[in-house]
Amino acid sequence: MTAHAKITLKATLLSCAAAATLWSSMAHAQTTVRLGVGDPIGSSVGQTAQFFADRVREATGGEVDIQVFPDGVLFGGNQNAAVNMVENGSLDATILSTSVYASFEPCMNAISLPYLFSDYKEFRRYLEGEPGQNLLASLDRLNTEGLALMIRTFRHVTNSKRPIETPDDLQGLKLRVPNNKLWVEFFGPLGANPTPMAFTEVYTALQLGTIDGQENPVEVPLANKFHEVQDYLSLTGHLSDGYVLAFNQDLWESLDAASQDAVLKAAQETAQFKLETDTAREDEIVAELEGLGMQVNRLSPEQKAAFQDRALALYPNFEELVGGQCMDETLTFLGRK
Repeated sequence: MTAHAKITLKATLLSCAAAATLWSSMAHAQTTVRLGVGDPIGSSVGQTAQFFADRVREATGGEVDIQVFPDGVLFGGNQNAAVNMVENGSLDATILSTSVYASFEPCMNAISLPYLFSDYKEFRRYLEGEPGQNLLASLDRLNTEGLALMIRTFRHVTNSKRPIETPDDLQGLKLRVPNNKLWVEFFGPLGANPTPMAFTEVYTALQLGTIDGQENPVEVPLANKFHEVQDYLSLTGHLSDGYVLAFNQDLWESLDAASQDAVLKAAQETAQFKLETDTAREDEIVAELEGLGMQVNRLSPEQKAAFQDRALALYPNFEELVGGQCMDETLTFLGRK
């Protein structure tokens, strides 16, 4: 073989090796997904996000890498802005409350009709059934791929003034609520002063006495140390909301079919994880808050019935906020009509 032929052969082999390396790299290109949540990493939603990230990494062999950013750092704590950012692609994915999405899709408010669900089994049936799947599909117009609806435990009231055992105990209480009119239309007629406020401002507002209390699932006051600035936890169980695990749709469609299947399965496993973890921990969290000095008020069936009666009388006020058709379909699905 001549010297020229050897050089040509060497160049050809190097070129083939480089092409093989490039092909291998392309075949196993990693997709990095920045997933933003509004709560601390140690909170229920933070742990849920991390569970999802771990399951996706395992299911895709690391080819889809979910990076979790807690405390609202990717969207400045503004959860409505996070919805817009997922839509335009400046944020890849989120886990946000259905009460946030209700500002963009009113039917999401159906989940939050007061005292709608009798227990978590019924709540889960709604989320996994046709109503829940329709809610996920409604996000298409926001360029958002809804992967799973996840349960949250029922919401309860904390405050620094007094126990809440009857609706009249809410009279004059300045209560932080999400930026959602349904909450205002529920608590206002009961005599409270509902005050919409970004969640990132709540601890300081409670500490300074700008507001008297707030309402959330019990894991929220524990994860955010509200027991330091609140004296009373009243187990009113007045409203529900869920969490939406969602991707930017353009990013979702850029994934190959196998990756989509793996991520979707991981999302469903994550929803199951959150259900089992949150419901199993609820009583433990209440006991923990009690041990940290909060007075826990457990309503009797008669006391809770008084709240339910007042709430049901307000249902006509919620129809405009939910949408007549969606409200009718929700009540029919649950056998309330």
